[in-house]
Amino acid sequence: MGRLKDVRRVVTGHDENGRSVFKDDQAFETKLIPSGDAEFALVWTAPDLPVENNDETDGRYRDAGLTLNGGSVIRVVDMLPQSASPFHRTNSLDYGIVLQGQLELELDDGNKTLLHAGDIVVQRGTIHLWRNPSDNEVCRIVFVLTEATPVEINGEPLPEVHP
Repeated sequence: MGRLKDVRRVVTGHDENGRSVFKDDQAFETKLIPSGDAEFALVWTAPDLPVENNDETDGRYRDAGLTLNGGSVIRVVDMLPQSASPFHRTNSLDYGIVLQGQLELELDDGNKTLLHAGDIVVQRGTIHLWRNPSDNEVCRIVFVLTEATPVEINGEPLPEVHP
């Protein structure tokens, strides 16, 4: 299994006269997560919605877990071949865009679907896992996560499930 290309991030902003400028342009590697099934690269975070565009903090270096309460996160995930994440649920609305490879999404009822490059998934607070069925190809998917209210069943909020 070869590593995928580094993640390139270009950040725009404004100069003191209000003109658009490039604030940052850098490439960085994904890093293996403790579960060993994937590599992550945090691209940006914002602590609030709506976002405060006057905040000059580099969002890549803001402390964020899988999600950022009250805010948003964009992350690149390289799912390693023949790997699967644990089942999990977060109180978030997640947009996942498959850039390369294929990825299986499995729900807690056993239903599965196979996603391919160009496919987009909208993950709405369900218990799920991700599996890369390939023997040798890394799957790259980009996730944009925003905080959401918990799903309620019979008036009771469903709890988050963390690996």
